[in-house]
Amino acid sequence: MKTKGFHHVAIICSDYEKSKHFYVNILGFEVIQETFRSTRNSYKLDLQVGERDAIELFSFPNPPERVSRPEACGLRHLAFEVNDIDATATYLQSQGIAVEPIRLDDLTGKRFTFFRDPDHLPLEVYEQ
Repeated sequence: MKTKGFHHVAIICSDYEKSKHFYVNILGFEVIQETFRSTRNSYKLDLQVGERDAIELFSFPNPPERVSRPEACGLRHLAFEVNDIDATATYLQSQGIAVEPIRLDDLTGKRFTFFRDPDHLPLEVYEQ
């Protein structure tokens, strides 16, 4: 199998409006399309991340909780590449988002930090 890359990452949120605000207004992802699916009582929000990546943000009535600690089995976290880690961390904190202390990746020498989305999904910003 040969892939070209990721097509999208799908996220199910517990509070659609809160998550939409977070991903669009705070993280600055562009809305590609928003669809309400009445048969499922669910929204699907397609978001542009960077130049070619996408997130599908879903809402479902009463989704079950999932363990989302970075060390739990399964998806560990989503990482977004940024040009300036200090400016990004400062911006996130100015928006009321808790940001962990900036760390150094021993393998690459690059700096990174973690924060969480409204459903506590661990997100990382990694300096280019």
